[in-house]
Amino acid sequence: MIRVSLIAAAVCAVLSATPALADDVTVGGLKIFAPWTRATPKGAAVGGGYMTITNTGSAPDRLIGGAADIAARFEVHEMSMDNGVMKMRELANGLEIKPGEKVELKPGSYHVMFMGLRQQLIQGQNVKATLQFEKAGKVDVVFSIEGLGSQSPAPASGHTMPGMNMKH
Repeated sequence: MIRVSLIAAAVCAVLSATPALADDVTVGGLKIFAPWTRATPKGAAVGGGYMTITNTGSAPDRLIGGAADIAARFEVHEMSMDNGVMKMRELANGLEIKPGEKVELKPGSYHVMFMGLRQQLIQGQNVKATLQFEKAGKVDVVFSIEGLGSQSPAPASGHTMPGMNMKH
């Protein structure tokens, strides 16, 4: 009995030391899943932010910007290929999320940019930010900081990823 209690305590200690995936947020018909960013090297001036936004409502909304204490500016961007050249540009009118649509902000596609970083983004920590939507208004989110070069957020035990029928 004591041995089982010690094992259970050890498992709980290990799980509590593991960085948790940032919380999902729902505001009106918008559901924001797994906000994350990558760690940055010391002295980096910019960082990218990623998430999935689903609009379960009946009206379109638009991600038009945001703010984060860690950056001087917060912009909504897209990356695209043009004659074999990858180009990145700010979306001046924001990113529309139509009713019933799921939009993935991910590396090499739509994303938010933390411009003029005031501090290094360190793996395992979190970044608080506010997303600005045209209709839903300001929405506070927490971005988990993943490893340098990550292509997706690290799955947390028991966290359901959007669009998947299994738990990770």
